[in-house]
Parts: sequence; structure tokens; C-alpha cells
Amino acid sequence: MEATPRFVQIEPVGECNLRCQMCPVRYREVTNAYMAWDEFRGIVDQLPALAELHLQGLGEPLLHPRFFDMVEYAVARGVAVSVNTNLTLLTPAKAERAATCGLEAIYVSVDGATPETYERIRVDARFDRLERNMRRLLETLARHGSATRVQVTAVAMRENLHELADLVALTARWGLSTLSVQHLCHDFGESTLPARYAPMREFVADQTLVDHDPARVAHAFDAARAAAKEHGVALRLPRVTPVEHAPGTPGRSRCDWPWRGPYVAYDGTAMPCCMVATPDRASLGNVVREGVDAVWNGAAYEDFRARLDSDEPPEICKSCSVYAHVF
Repeated sequence: MEATPRFVQIEPVGECNLRCQMCPVRYREVTNAYMAWDEFRGIVDQLPALAELHLQGLGEPLLHPRFFDMVEYAVARGVAVSVNTNLTLLTPAKAERAATCGLEAIYVSVDGATPETYERIRVDARFDRLERNMRRLLETLARHGSATRVQVTAVAMRENLHELADLVALTARWGLSTLSVQHLCHDFGESTLPARYAPMREFVADQTLVDHDPARVAHAFDAARAAAKEHGVALRLPRVTPVEHAPGTPGRSRCDWPWRGPYVAYDGTAMPCCMVATPDRASLGNVVREGVDAVWNGAAYEDFRARLDSDEPPEICKSCSVYAHVF
């Protein structure tokens, strides 16, 4: 473990303009959930070895009025900065900043290849706006000769499984070369789950590909692979069969995130990883109030790592797709 981490994920905004079916942000009971500019700088300034910053969390980062200032602040330190965005808020002015702020990579979340599927999953989004903004982004990046990578990401579930091959074709039509398909990140199965997130547990049970019809999954994955070969798209697909960790499996082989770097919510709360998603499920301290070093090397983090390194990991990890290697 690094004395101070080389990687950190910071959530600039804890709110979103969409209400995606698979995202617990819709159940957060917060308003005005924006990380203060001075608090962001304070966190970055406490990370002398920082080399990689993923500037996104549960909320939509382009909501933050100083998002691009955050990128530029970290880039000026020599940090590689990436972001996940739904891209629905990309104005011409924001496209200009995206092309000139020094972003290493922009990952655009797209969970359907047709308006019907995309808009059903990404509630309050519009497919035509996504396409317009994707064109706007790529044209602006090209005009500036930007080296920023753009990659499509998607969450695979039962209701979009049949469109994976079409999503590969859509990626190629946009002129992009990489599609990363992930599985639902968490089943929200811990006994301490706050009651308001119970609908997420039901949604995941209805949509998970684990224990779903193996023939249907195989057919969809094979079609996606064939489309990727046809279109020259690099395709990443998730496992759908959980891994049973043998006794004595080192914690970092189960999940290395708590050793690699913290996930910091908009209010400074440090969590083991972004799969936890929201601070009221698991908190290991607050880096704004206590300082990064005090939290990262503190008792709560060390206890969490020790339990993850044992054959009785934290309950919240047992129900996580990263822990089960099906993400």
C-alpha cells in the first residue's frame, strides 16, 4: 500500500439530472450536493504522489460549475484525469472546455442502442440529445487536435442484453473504437442496507445476468463479439459466473481497491470503493475534516483491509460484483 495513494476517485457532485434505473442516486436524500472548490483543492494538495484522478462518482460531474477548473487544477500537477458522464449536459461551451482542459479520457455512459431502450433505462434522458452531444464532443476534440480519449461504457442487464451487438455498431458509427460493457455493480444485499435503497435490491434481482438464462446470455455475447470483429471495435464483456474465493485468498486478489486509493464522496466521506456508491452504506472517515493521511492510514481503513484480507470479509463486499469478479 502506498503511504499516500497514487490514485483517487473524487465525486464532484452527489446529484444527477437523470434517474437511471440501476443507480441509487435517485434514492439519495440530499440537495445542493456539490464539493466545494477549496475542499477539492485541499484534498488534491494532500496527495503528493497522486498520478491518476477519476473525477466522477454517483452524480453527474458536468453539473458542477467548476468541474473543468478541477480538471485543470489536477492536470497542472501532472495528474492524468478521467471522467464518466452521461453527456446530456454538454453545451458548446462545455465541449470547448472538454477539448482544452487536458482530460486524459472521457467515458460516455450509454445503456441502449435504440431510443426506446436507452430512455427506459436512463430515465429523463433523450437519445437524440445524446447523439447530438456525442457529435458535438467529437467534432470539438478534432478541431482542437485534442488527445483526449473517448470511450463508450454500458451496463449490461436483462432489458438491454438483446441490443449489445447494436451498441457495438453504434460505437463504430460514432467513429469510436472501444466499448466497455460492465455488469450491475452491486446487489445491495447487506443486512444493514438503509431501507430507502431496498428498491435497488429488487431491481438488481430482476435484471442481473448472474443465474439468468445462460443460452440467452451466450447468444447476446457471441453476437456482440461478432459485431466487434466486423466493426473493428475493442469490446470488453463482463463475467457472469461468480468466483468462489478459496480460503486464504489474499485480500488484494479478492479486490485491491482499498489498497489502491480512496473513493471520496462530494462531502469528503471516504468509502472503500465506488461500488458502495453512497456514504450511508459504508464510511471510513472524512478526508475534509480529518485529513487524507489520517483517514487513509487510520484505524477504520486498516480494519476494513484486514477483514477483506480474511476469509470473513465485510458483508458489503460479499454482495459486490467486483468481489465476485462479475463486474
